[in-house]
Amino acid sequence: MKSGKIIHEAHEIREILKNAKTIAVVGLSPKPEKDSHAVSAYLKGKGYRIIPIHPSEKEILGEKVYASLDDVRESVDVVDVFRRSDQVMDHAREAMRLKPKVFWMQIHAENPEAAELLTEAGIDVVMNQCMMAQHKKLFK
Repeated sequence: MKSGKIIHEAHEIREILKNAKTIAVVGLSPKPEKDSHAVSAYLKGKGYRIIPIHPSEKEILGEKVYASLDDVRESVDVVDVFRRSDQVMDHAREAMRLKPKVFWMQIHAENPEAAELLTEAGIDVVMNQCMMAQHKKLFK
């Protein structure tokens, strides 16, 4: 099995964003004023399929919500995580069962232990980056 890696370079992030089709968003808030909602709405508007992950909602952004990554039964390219760093490890373990190409930790979310676990499992990791900001910068 190939090892994953921690992604830093703009050209690698551009490839992820160019090739991804389906993004599971962990911690997607139903509140429009929250970053997770704004970022997901932006990404959906750019043509990505968004799969909301939230334990107590039924629908967000017109999409069916799943309580956890464990409930998702379709292929996911990127898991985008809007959780505090100390909450990331559980989602990393769930993501390993889902086997996305990339596990993306949003701004202020860095968990080196989770990153090591994921890269050893062949999943690339982006940490402390906003997917929307990167998309706007790389696809002007």
